[in-house]
Amino acid sequence: MATPLLSSRLDRAVLYQVYPQSFADADGDGIGDLAGLAARLDHLSWLGVDAVWISPCFASPFRDAGYDVEDFTRIAPRYGGDAAFEQLMTEADRRGIAVLFDLVAGHTSDTHAWFRAAIADPDDDRYVFSDAPAPGFEPVPGARGGYYLPNFFAFQPALNFGYARQNPDEPWRQPVDADGPRRNRDALVEIMGHWFDRGVQGFRVDMAASLVKDDPGHVETARLWRDLRARIDARHPGRVLISEWGDPARAVPAGFDVDFFLQFGGDFDGRPLKSLWNNGSGTVHEAWGDEPAWADAAGRGDAAYFVDAWREARAAIDAAGSDGLVGLPTSNHDFTRLVSGDRDAAQARAALLLALTWPALPSIYYGEEIGMRYVPGLASLEGSSLGPTYERAGSRTPMQWGELPAGAVPTAPSRYLPEDPDPARPTVAAQRGDESSLLHFARAAIALRRTDPRLSARAAVEVVTTGYPFVYRRGETLLVALNPSAQPREVALPASAGPVPLAFRAAVDGRMLRLEPFGCAVVDLAAVDPAVDPAE
Repeated sequence: MATPLLSSRLDRAVLYQVYPQSFADADGDGIGDLAGLAARLDHLSWLGVDAVWISPCFASPFRDAGYDVEDFTRIAPRYGGDAAFEQLMTEADRRGIAVLFDLVAGHTSDTHAWFRAAIADPDDDRYVFSDAPAPGFEPVPGARGGYYLPNFFAFQPALNFGYARQNPDEPWRQPVDADGPRRNRDALVEIMGHWFDRGVQGFRVDMAASLVKDDPGHVETARLWRDLRARIDARHPGRVLISEWGDPARAVPAGFDVDFFLQFGGDFDGRPLKSLWNNGSGTVHEAWGDEPAWADAAGRGDAAYFVDAWREARAAIDAAGSDGLVGLPTSNHDFTRLVSGDRDAAQARAALLLALTWPALPSIYYGEEIGMRYVPGLASLEGSSLGPTYERAGSRTPMQWGELPAGAVPTAPSRYLPEDPDPARPTVAAQRGDESSLLHFARAAIALRRTDPRLSARAAVEVVTTGYPFVYRRGETLLVALNPSAQPREVALPASAGPVPLAFRAAVDGRMLRLEPFGCAVVDLAAVDPAVDPAE
């Protein structure tokens, strides 16, 4: 493997999520593909990210945008198949960028060969079947008859990993060590091993908490993942597992290297992330009530809830003896972008800098580095709509490349969804030539994170204030001050402040750091005192 293992640098790493059908189109069919991603890896290399996480690219009927997997060991033809994968791995290795895939562990498409076999064989217990109607079950469309349990949409039958609790009135509940659950655990190990053998360095695991059913506290689900982790480590040491669980205090001790704070999940019901940037803001979608977010121009929120939840998760991870991390995404394919509703790209800088300087693994959703916005009002596509107030298509629009300089590898924007119709929409091409742009700011923040040990995800943090501005010190001597509000703010500094490695609408004035509306800055306090070692 040419690319160093991501696990060896995870505490400094920056992850970049690509939604493949929207990123770049190399074959001109209107849908992004792996060859298009390979052709744009120079952008990721220039930006400075360490790894790219690719949303599901396996064979699928694409009724849920690829999260309905038909074959876990075959790249979808629309993404270029096996040849495009090999090209991508070669180009990623050449640039030292690790590739992570997306594993849908809890269900398959109803077109998967496993399900077709199971609905024809009454003895096949790979899925959850009931002879009689039961709440949440769907009629079996095959000779077997009866009913099956879906995991999400009706066309996504749940794989059988057993039930934590038995109930004689529900005979379909198998124990977690029954033959079907064991068979499915073995299959997950084989699927991951297949791609590890081909150079993939890790997986982000979709709905990782959903496997064992009726599992209070996810006790059996955690035991399952610890077993899988041990088996993977024995065969493929150093690979990375990142969970979509939304509860780092449980997920990381269960064997994951990272678990994201999400807009759902865990005892917090997604509030750690939503309290930072509730990107619906009551005007776009995802009706989460009127709780003000910290990254809001009105300045009515507070980052205290996020800080408290992070401390609780970090304490649980440490108590378990794990060196895993909390993950902090800017957004993702299920969640509105940082630039949403009334929030513009200038307001989003403080949020982006928080993700890149907080002691967590940051994940940048494609286009956030240029301030792509959530596009409201789009029609549902491939399962993007989850209800009248939850439309995900607006977060999945084509990457806005613009006209790149001559010599760049040609690709077309994906037309999987309409491009943002705003004529002032940001593009990579326009921002590459503007050193004051968000793109250059994001690149500088990534470089700072990767080179300054005080910004390691495992380095100390001391929170000074959680409101406006949100101020904290990393490694004792690197001060971060963030003002996402529309009002100017001030931060008192020591007698003499050191250099300012990164700033936006901010300046040091004597012993005061002055932040304009939406301003943010990183100030090095160690440089003024040679007795202080910034790496300590």
